[in-house]
Amino acid sequence: MPETLSDTLKNILEIQTLDMQMIRLVRVRKDREKELEQIRLLRVELKNQLGEREKELEQLRSETAFVEKKIEEEKLKIKKLEAQQAVTKKLEEFNSLTKEITSSEREKTQLSQTLQQLEERRIQEEELFAKTKLSLEDSTNNSKELEQEIVKTILEINQEGSQLKAERARLAEEADPHVLSVYERLLSNKKDEVVVALMNRVCSGCHISLTAQHENLVRRADKLIFCEHCSRIHYLPETEAEGEAATTKRRRRRALKA
Repeated sequence: MPETLSDTLKNILEIQTLDMQMIRLVRVRKDREKELEQIRLLRVELKNQLGEREKELEQLRSETAFVEKKIEEEKLKIKKLEAQQAVTKKLEEFNSLTKEITSSEREKTQLSQTLQQLEERRIQEEELFAKTKLSLEDSTNNSKELEQEIVKTILEINQEGSQLKAERARLAEEADPHVLSVYERLLSNKKDEVVVALMNRVCSGCHISLTAQHENLVRRADKLIFCEHCSRIHYLPETEAEGEAATTKRRRRRALKA
């Protein structure tokens, strides 16, 4: 177990480095999983569209067949009426048959117009069906390689994550339990670096200046010192400590000379 707070924080910094890598990996994995899901959702959507187009075509074919049947019935009816009209000798009966024939012709015309509209709709739907089918085939073929690449990436991320977890577990065994607990609680809240350097009295986490007294408390390193603004744990980098030590020596030499 580390003997000083400085050693303890060095251990925690190593753990933090691994945690940041794992957080990054988790974010990348989520992004790749989202890409994979979007590809699959697109394929499902195209399949659903294709199914809807197919149902619409079946309905149109059914309606077309029904209208064609009605047209044939009207044609037969007209022929039958014309045959009756040809042999009738009564004017009233002739005129009555003429009205029926005219009515049937009108009905046949309306049915023919309906049939033409159905045919136009059927042609449009067949074109849309063909385009949707082609899109589905292209999406399936083109996405195979991309899906394989994404799945491979996710597997590599999982493998790297496992290695990082194993290394972190090893370091955690050597860490001070109390400091590790505090660190993990802060990390859970921020999902970012929580042990940060105090550089020229500025917190490298929130980038806000702090007092000289705060810096002195960090330099003493006899307890955990938290940023009063962002609650991160502060430590003094070796370069800062070395610079301060050199400054102190110079001051002592000047005092002796004086």
